[in-house]
Amino acid sequence: MGEVLQIAEDALARMRNGVNDYTATLIKQEAVGGVLPEPTEMAIKVMCKHRGGKQDDSEPMRVYLRFLAPVGVFGREVIWAEDLHDGKLVVHEAGLMGLLTLRLDPKGMLAMQGQRYPIDQIGIAKLVQKLIERGELDRNNPDIAVTIRRGIIVDGMKCDLITVLRKKPSNEENDFSRAEICFDSERKLPLRYTAYGWADGSAKPPVIESYTYRDIKTNVGLTDADFDPKNAEYRFP
Repeated sequence: MGEVLQIAEDALARMRNGVNDYTATLIKQEAVGGVLPEPTEMAIKVMCKHRGGKQDDSEPMRVYLRFLAPVGVFGREVIWAEDLHDGKLVVHEAGLMGLLTLRLDPKGMLAMQGQRYPIDQIGIAKLVQKLIERGELDRNNPDIAVTIRRGIIVDGMKCDLITVLRKKPSNEENDFSRAEICFDSERKLPLRYTAYGWADGSAKPPVIESYTYRDIKTNVGLTDADFDPKNAEYRFP
């Protein structure tokens, strides 16, 4: 676990020193209330809290999402920024509901429907920070086994695959039986995280949460316009 934590800490330091913003495709699947829906695919833009090399994460985070799948949410767009739009989610839904622009409390009931975490927890830096927090809790846990496979190919890129196995339930929040973390070997960016719950006997453990980031492009030069509903490239009414 110490080696895993070092990988994660090195990755976070590298992002803080060299990644101001990025675009990617995010494929997310989260079990909520014991129900695992089909994956949601989104085009994502993020301005990082650590941009400009701010080690204290003092810059306001900004996020833009455009939903690509499943069909029922295709076309939904979401903008959230700590320093814009009074900190509200700016949303328009797909279909006829897209005729309205909604402004929602990002941690309110409507915004959190079907979500495990609020939008301020999205993104590759937040993912690595959560991995470090969870890893520190299990640093000396004798019920944890860790393997690291280097040089595997994921989406055409050479990656390090970390697998964490828990021998018995911890009865803690966000408990898991197995977690898989995949890092881009060269850029040290997290590409995928999947956590599995517990199952009886030979049953396959259920997915608790899974996040896959594809086609990550860093330092693309995002501006205020990328987080403005009036952007001509967007479809906010």
